[in-house]
Order: sequence, then C-alpha cells, then structure tokens
Amino acid sequence: MRTIGDYPGVREATMAVARLYSSTLLLGPPMCDELVALVEHMFTEEEAEIARHLKPLVPMSARRLAKAAGRPLRDVEHRLEKLAYEKYILVSFGKERRRLYTVMPIVPGTFESVLVRKSADSVTPWHVRFAELYEDLYATGFLADYYHKPMDSVRYLPVGEALQAQPMAFPSDRLENILDRYHDFAVGVCQCRLTKQLVGDGCGKPLEVCTVMGDMAPTLVEQGRMRPVGKSEVLEIKRAAEKEGLVTWIMNEESGKFTNCSCSCCGCCCGAMRTVTQFNTPGFIAPPHFMPRIDRQTCTSCGKCSKVCPMGALNVFALGGKEGEKHLLHKSERCIGCGLCVVACPEKALTLKAVDDYQEPPRGWPSYLAKYARN
Repeated sequence: MRTIGDYPGVREATMAVARLYSSTLLLGPPMCDELVALVEHMFTEEEAEIARHLKPLVPMSARRLAKAAGRPLRDVEHRLEKLAYEKYILVSFGKERRRLYTVMPIVPGTFESVLVRKSADSVTPWHVRFAELYEDLYATGFLADYYHKPMDSVRYLPVGEALQAQPMAFPSDRLENILDRYHDFAVGVCQCRLTKQLVGDGCGKPLEVCTVMGDMAPTLVEQGRMRPVGKSEVLEIKRAAEKEGLVTWIMNEESGKFTNCSCSCCGCCCGAMRTVTQFNTPGFIAPPHFMPRIDRQTCTSCGKCSKVCPMGALNVFALGGKEGEKHLLHKSERCIGCGLCVVACPEKALTLKAVDDYQEPPRGWPSYLAKYARN
C-alpha cells in the first residue's frame, strides 16, 4: 500500500477526493492504490475539482461549491446534476435551484447507487470498469476494520418453507408481514451478483431480486432504474429466488416508515456474507433468530446440507481420517439461520430452533442508531 506522495501522476484534486472517501465517517478505506484508481474512474478532472470541496455528512449547495472551487455557478450546477442523476455518485436533496449535494460512503452507498438498474443490459463500459475497480477495493478487506463490534445493519430471514409451522416465529421473521407495512414496491438487479457477472465471475443465479419498498420506490421507478411491482409479485420473486438457493435479507429495523430494501443473496457474491466468509467479521449481520439443530440419530452425514449452505457453516468430515466415520459439523459463528439446510435435508434430520436470547429488531431508525451508532 503506497502513501499519498507516491502518486506523482495523479492530480491533486483526485487525491483530495480520495482522501474524502477514506474518511472513517464514511467507513472509508485507507489511502491505497485501489481507492485512488476507483476515484480516478468515478470523477473527471473537472468533477474532482468541484467534489474535492465536499465534506463527509455535510450537504452543500451548488452556489457554495462554485464559490469554493472558483468556477461559474451554471457550470458547477451542470456537473453536479450529472454526478447525482447520470452517474448517481452523489446524493441530492431538495428542489431544483435549491438542491443540496453530499457524498456517500463507497459501500454501503455509492456502489449500490451506481449499479441500481432494471436490467444488466443497461450497463456501459464505464459501469464494467467501475465494477472491476470496486472488486479490487473490496478485496483489500477494508470493511473488516469497521465490524469488530456489532452493527447489525441487516438480518437474514428464514426461508419460507423452513419457517412453516414454526411457533416461535415473530411477524418480523416473515417477509409477507414486513411487506404489509409498505404501499410502494420496485425491483431491479442485485448489484453484488451484477458486479460479479461483469468481472467474469458470476454464479448464474437470478439477478432481478433486489427490492425497494416505501418512499424510495416511486423515485427509482421514475428515474428508470427499477420497475414497479406489487406485493404479490415481490413474494413470487422471493419464493423463486429461495428455490434457487438464495436467501433474503432485510434492513434491521421495524418501523415500516420511510423506506426499506431487501435482496436475495448468495454466499459467493453478496458483500455482506463475504465479510463473514472471506474476512471473518460477522458484525455487519444481526444474529439470527433461529439456528439449525441436528438429530444425530437420523442424520446420515450425506452432505446435501453443506452443499446448499451459503456461509460454509455446515461441513462433513471423516472421524479418524479419510476412511473414518462421517460427521456433520455446524459452525454457529458463521450461521445466519437461513434454513436452506433444513429444506435440503432428505432425512429431515435438521430443524430450525429459536435462539434463547434472541432480541427483536429495533423499532425504528432512531432506536437503531441509539443502540449501534457508538459502535
């Protein structure tokens, strides 16, 4: 990893924007080759001259940025609009002429915003290169620096088939109950699987599974980045995804206000799951309500459960060497309680059991922040 002085060919404006994204307030990575390369791709020289004056978590007007950059107001307004509504790198608030702009974390935030779209057919070479550079940055493992303490940002819902007739299930465990709190829904492609596909490492599982519900859904539809759907179609999409071995996540709050989002994830592509499997940092994912329990009398250690587990939480090994008796091992620290293993078991030797000390999700974003912001 090189220091700032080791980039003689990179313009100072680009370096200033890279330093902005490296802020811990934005969950940023340290200054590194991968970050600088991504920022160079995201911003033209003229855009970087403007964006360098942004500050983490502080929305700023075009007029204020134009004054800071010493550039004509109309030129700055035009470039900010392109960053916010063509590249989708910045977030904007308010009506035209009174808009405020701010920068998002690279992830979660910029990565998802840039790649939200109705289909993979709409990507351009610019998006392909963005995906390649983002994957390089993700592979540095910088996110692991932030998740040593629980943040519980998302939770995984048990697969519907495995949850049937489960008396300990809360409404918050059932996707249909969560959807009842919202009126507007939109669906688009999974940004994680799209990225893997663009870099030539796709898994072939369904792409159109990423769902937004609530206030943000109409906006994304109006922008042409997602298509509108009803609750029944959302459930159909999610059920079909589960049959393909995908598991559903939801933001870990219960208010039913503003907006929420959900995707159907695989262990090979999902950024949240990979923080656990690649970097051993489970703090981003809330502890599950249910865990699989193994009936040793019935289990034949056939390994079908381990093949479907997206987290590598179930493994079959031989006691006493290669020819020894087979044994199924459950690694609870990797388990997200999705229940795919229960559905896959031909002997019905696996069941979902409620975790004794499980805590229900926060009732809303204020209570979530009160509990986890310090971490």
